[in-house]
Amino acid sequence: MVLAAWERWGEKACERFIGMFAFVIWDRRERTLWAVRDRFGVKPLYWSRSGPGELMLASEVKALHSGGVEAHADEGQWATWLATGLSDYSERTFWRGVQALPAGALLRWSGGDPEVQRWYDLAERAGEEDPRSEQVVIEEYRALLEESVRLRFRSDVAVGINLSGGLDSSTLLSAVHAAQGRDSAVKVFTFTTGDPGYDELPWVQRMIERTRHRLHECRLAPQEASRMAERVMEAADGPYGGLPTLAYGKLFECARSEGVVVLLDGQGLDEQWAGYDYYETALRGGTAAMVQGGGRAVRPECLAPEFAALAAQPRIPRPFGEPLRDLQYRDACLTKIPRALRYNDRISMMSGCELREPFLDHRLFELALRQPAGRKIRNGTRKALLREIASTMLPEEVALAPKRPLQTPQREWLRGPLREWAEGMIHEALQTGWFAAPVLRREWEAFLSGASDNSFYVWQWISAGLARRAAAGAREGRT
Repeated sequence: MVLAAWERWGEKACERFIGMFAFVIWDRRERTLWAVRDRFGVKPLYWSRSGPGELMLASEVKALHSGGVEAHADEGQWATWLATGLSDYSERTFWRGVQALPAGALLRWSGGDPEVQRWYDLAERAGEEDPRSEQVVIEEYRALLEESVRLRFRSDVAVGINLSGGLDSSTLLSAVHAAQGRDSAVKVFTFTTGDPGYDELPWVQRMIERTRHRLHECRLAPQEASRMAERVMEAADGPYGGLPTLAYGKLFECARSEGVVVLLDGQGLDEQWAGYDYYETALRGGTAAMVQGGGRAVRPECLAPEFAALAAQPRIPRPFGEPLRDLQYRDACLTKIPRALRYNDRISMMSGCELREPFLDHRLFELALRQPAGRKIRNGTRKALLREIASTMLPEEVALAPKRPLQTPQREWLRGPLREWAEGMIHEALQTGWFAAPVLRREWEAFLSGASDNSFYVWQWISAGLARRAAAGAREGRT
């Protein structure tokens, strides 16, 4: 189908595709290679110039390493991430000599230097604010949402759904009911850690207690986390989101053991409808940190000065000139969604599962982004219009659970059952020469004493240690 579309429309065929894709086409007549990635970058594609007249492409960095690309860390990219918390915001990867084809981009190569150009721009497509009535928008969005879920249920194998306990999951469940009927018996999966202060199991149980869905609780234990962390680093092609990513990885293992090969996920609604608290802050003239937890989520003072000097200060575009829509664009195209998609794709594929993102249908995102601020945040309520849309779709027995940040006991485990392992990984990180060891050790002791509720920077140090081991393994694998 892709080849037939390309034969007829050429590169314009991309605009007719819906959903996730990454593909490469070799035109024998023109002796030209084309590589294309979907609008939001759900599926990955990497490339490297291995020599004059040569180009290597793969869906994983490790494949390029196996093909001859030297497995050396890109210290500039690591410095930027450790200093700012930003990753996946550009074509640079965490590996020297390896570039990511950006989301919504096309690469053309005829033997010389590759030409990369955007074929999709969310800001351009979102355009001006939507002047139509709320009722018209509600009807259009609901129809698109139901169609998006129906399309992603097309499969020759079992399809399941990943649920947490909030509005996004309620909306996904309601869309599943709209697509399959109220008697849908699709298997439901949710991850837990055994900590009632964080686990969302009670909310998920309440959500489906009067449906025919069979719920599978996928529990991650501390001893599993330490074992999984290194495997996930090798799969992720770079640092990832800590304990939540490991817990999500456990979910895919559970799904695969239950014979479910395709899962639907609720990624994207917070960015579409301004669900995070800092969106409201921005409307009041405040600032919005690029990493959850604010400026103290990172500790650049723990970096060695010569290494810190390698860090870039990424320029974040503001295509709309409006605080709210600019933040939504930032999160969708440069910060939150790009890195989450990399994590999610790698950990799902680790278990041989295909993850589908119905809320990242470009038609939904464009429609939501066009809505004025008052339809997203109203009287202190975020995702205002989405709540109205969801309420028209929900069966009476499914209630909208309150907004709860998706969290795990990462800081408690790092101070407790994972402390010895974390110290080992931090020791490994110090061997890179990237850190000012006395400063880092002081900050680590402060964290252990409870001086900080944020553990993001600690996971950054652990990630550096994990990456050092992964790089050594990649180099050994080639010898």
